[in-house]
Amino acid sequence: MIEDRTEAETGPDTPEDAAPAPLLTLRDGLPPVTDTDEGLVKAAAAIAAGTGPVGIDAERASGYRYSNRAYLIQLRREGSGIWLIDPIELTTMQPLVDALEGTEWILHAATQDLPCLSDLGLHPSVLFDTELAGRLLGYPRVGLGTLVETVLGFTMLKEHSAADWSTRPLPDAWLEYAALDVEVLVELRDALADELVAVGKDAWARQEFDWLRGFEAPVRTDAWRRTSGMHRVRGRRGLAAVRELWTERDRIAQQRDVTPSRIIPDAAIVAAAQDLPQDKAALLGLKGFHGRGAERYATSWVKALNHAVTMEEDELPVRSPRSDGPPPPRAWADKDPTAARRLTLARESVNALAEARNLPAENLLTPDFLRRAMWTPPKTRDPGALLDGIIEILSGFGARGWQIALTAPLLTDAVLHADIEP
Repeated sequence: MIEDRTEAETGPDTPEDAAPAPLLTLRDGLPPVTDTDEGLVKAAAAIAAGTGPVGIDAERASGYRYSNRAYLIQLRREGSGIWLIDPIELTTMQPLVDALEGTEWILHAATQDLPCLSDLGLHPSVLFDTELAGRLLGYPRVGLGTLVETVLGFTMLKEHSAADWSTRPLPDAWLEYAALDVEVLVELRDALADELVAVGKDAWARQEFDWLRGFEAPVRTDAWRRTSGMHRVRGRRGLAAVRELWTERDRIAQQRDVTPSRIIPDAAIVAAAQDLPQDKAALLGLKGFHGRGAERYATSWVKALNHAVTMEEDELPVRSPRSDGPPPPRAWADKDPTAARRLTLARESVNALAEARNLPAENLLTPDFLRRAMWTPPKTRDPGALLDGIIEILSGFGARGWQIALTAPLLTDAVLHADIEP
């Protein structure tokens, strides 16, 4: 699902008095939704008969459903037109899997849609990400609408980006919005590919796109610690209450396939963890602990709180769990002043190179990779051996070859100069 159309739609060099760009419309009209196995066979045959790359997008029900499943898939290929596929009603996706085998996929912000497409058995053989291409080219805004206007000269509709795509039947206005997400993906891909070649970044892009093909959404550990407002909870027993309530809410949300915040909000969890009420009346009297989810599952909430209150001390969570990564950068100066100097020098060098190459620093080198390499660099200070060691470290983290070639010498210099500075 392309979720970033709401960015400012004016390119950086567009004159304020310029005529507005024409509105993008569907050149072939709105196609029907394919929601039967027989219809999918027909759609797959048409897509297979087309030529060139395939523009693909998927709509999820983020904010409404617990699952990350795709509720609509949009595809467009030259010679086959646009197809809207409803995977919910289908018993198999195999015809589409076969039709897409060996084709190049065009996605915008591929990491948003690849996991839900993968769940359906759809995996790209070749990939082009228009958002990532825009980043590598130094575009200040890389939302689909912005790039389509800046590069192709069309404005796009902005409605329905936060719609509940699990709704059935889907309104025509929503379907048109979804279809427009793939209407000019092929043209946008071609224009950005030409730009990448012109500025010598096409090899970088190929490495990035190849890496994306194996992308998997990261699994969060201790996800309950991301509860909004948890910093206001005092004591380890209060933290245990947050954990138990969050876990119970997550269980209920998964069972009902509803986004957790629609059961009870984070504010309710924090309020209960602060007061630790032990009965239903006290719980429902808390500020912020209201709504159908609060009352319907009140017994479950009270049980979770009672468990937190009676938990043994050694079962209680700690405020700051141990991590295998480096400490927060703000603590480096106290813990290891030399490492702090390494980090500062490395960041300055990477930022300067990113500016010179006209791309975001985080695309030149993932900030976490930089921090980890500077916290525990190789012990050797022989320049050649140190460079080899840093190359090995970055490669182990998953940095791409082009990133390593550009940044490993900078990190090597940062290590060497940090050691000799007073």
